Amino acid sequence: MLAKVMSCAVVGLDGALVEVEVDISQGLPSFTIVGLPDTAVQEAKERVRAAIRNSGCTFPNKRITVNLAPADLKKEGPAYDLPIAIGILASSQQVPGDISNNLFLGELSLDGGLRHTHGILPMVVVARDKGLESIFVPSVDAREASLVEGLKVYPVNSLSELVGHVRGETAINQYLSTDLEETEFTPLWHYTDLANIKGQEHVKRALEVAVAGGHNMLMMGPPGSGKTLLARSMPGIMAKMTVEEALEVTKIYSVSGLLPPDTPLIKQRPFRSPHYTISNAGLVGGGHWPRPGEISLSHRGVLFLDEFPEFGRAVLEVLRQPLEDKVVTISRAQGSVTFPANFMLVGAMNPCPCGYYGDPVKPCSCTPIMVSRYQKRISGPLLDRIDIFVEVPRLEYEKLADDRQGETSEAVRRRIEAAREVQRRRFAGTRIASNTEMTPVEVRQFCQTEPAAQSLLRAAMKQLSLSARAFHRVLKLSRTIADLAGSDTIQTVHLAEAIQYRPRSLL
Repeated sequence: MLAKVMSCAVVGLDGALVEVEVDISQGLPSFTIVGLPDTAVQEAKERVRAAIRNSGCTFPNKRITVNLAPADLKKEGPAYDLPIAIGILASSQQVPGDISNNLFLGELSLDGGLRHTHGILPMVVVARDKGLESIFVPSVDAREASLVEGLKVYPVNSLSELVGHVRGETAINQYLSTDLEETEFTPLWHYTDLANIKGQEHVKRALEVAVAGGHNMLMMGPPGSGKTLLARSMPGIMAKMTVEEALEVTKIYSVSGLLPPDTPLIKQRPFRSPHYTISNAGLVGGGHWPRPGEISLSHRGVLFLDEFPEFGRAVLEVLRQPLEDKVVTISRAQGSVTFPANFMLVGAMNPCPCGYYGDPVKPCSCTPIMVSRYQKRISGPLLDRIDIFVEVPRLEYEKLADDRQGETSEAVRRRIEAAREVQRRRFAGTRIASNTEMTPVEVRQFCQTEPAAQSLLRAAMKQLSLSARAFHRVLKLSRTIADLAGSDTIQTVHLAEAIQYRPRSLL
C-alpha cells in the first residue's frame, strides 16, 4: 500500500514542501530511501526502525521504499524521521485516517521520543502559505512553530503519543502561544551600562546617533581608551524590534541552529562580534549548502569588528556590497541563495601598529610608512560607506577617579525609541525601517534643509571632497540628528554635527 505524508525542507531561509511517499511491497526485507537524501536522512532508517518497535507498533518485515519528492531537491537533517515513521505506519495500515493535510516534522530518538529540530519557523511559514491545516512538531519546538498565525500547532512528545492521537485514542491539545505580545526590555546579550563608563561623552553621543538611525560607525584611539567597552554597551540602547523584524531574525537563527530552546522568538536586536581570524565564508556565509554567516546573524542588529585593520583585506572587502544592498547572495554550482544582511557596522581600531600615534602621553614608535600602511588596510570605498568617524582619546585620571555616574543606557534608549518611532511613521507603507536605508528618492523627499544649512553643506562638499555617496550619507545622518532633536527640518546645527563626524584625514 502507498502512503503519502507531508514534510518540509529548508533552502536558504525559505521552506519547501516535501512529499514523503512510502510504499510497502512483498519481497526480501529492505529499507530504501531515495530523493537526494544526505547522510543524516539515510541514517533515519535505523532511528525509525527502533522508534516504531519501542513505541508499541510493528515494523513491517517487507520491502520498504521511501521517496522524498521532489527528487531534485537536496534533503538534509533529521527532520524527516517523524514523517517517514508515520508514512510506514500508514502504509502498513497501523494508522487509520486522512493525514494528507497535515505537516510532520521532528527527529526521533530510539525510544520514540522527539528531539529539537532546526529551521522550524520557515517550515511552518511555507506550510501555512500552501494551505495546510495543522502541523505536528516536537513539543520543545511548539512555541517557535506557534509564532506563525493561521495554522494549528500540535506539540508531540513521542511517536506513541502521536499514534494515539491519529487513531483517536488520546487527543493532543493544540498549542497556543503569547510570545508575540509586548514584553519588557530584557536584552539577550551582555552589555555595560553607559552610566558606568567614565568620560568619552562625545563618543556616547556618537553611539546614540548611530543607533538611532542605523548608521555605520568607526572608533579610533589608543589601547585602553574604552573603544570595545563603548561598543559593548550598544545592546542596552538599541530599540526593540517590530514583530516583523523579530520574525526575520528568529528565522535566521532557527535555520542556523542558534535559537535557544527556551527563546522561541528573538525580541532584541542581535549583537555579533567575530574574531579577526574569521574567514570569508564565516563572515558572509557559505558552505557546500550555504548557511548564514555573521553578517546575516547581525541582521537588524550590530556587527562589531574589533581590531578592524587586523581583519583580512579580502574579508573586509566582501562587506562593501552587503552594506549597500542589505542582502548577500551566495552562488554555488547547485544554485544561488540570498540571505538578508541589513546590519549596522561598528568598527574599532588603533591609529597605528603600536597604537599610540597622536597620543599626547606615550610616544609612538612607528614610522610614518608603518602608520600609513596600517591605516590603508581599510580601503577607501569601504571607508566611504561609514557614516560616523569618532576619535576615542586617552582618559585622564580625574575622569577615571570621578565617582559621579553619567546618563544611564535606559535614558538614552528612550530617546532612541522615540526617534525610531518617528522613522517608522515616516516610512510607513515602505520597506524602509531606518534613515540609513533611504534611497536618493527618500533623501530628496525627507531631508529638507534650511537655507543656511545648504550653504554649509556646499562648503563641506568642496573642502572635504565628498563623494555622491558621502553627500547622501551626511544628509541621512543629519536627518537622524534632527529626529533626536524632534525637528521636522534639518537645521544648521544638525548638519554641522553630521559633518564633524566625517574624517578629515586618517594621517
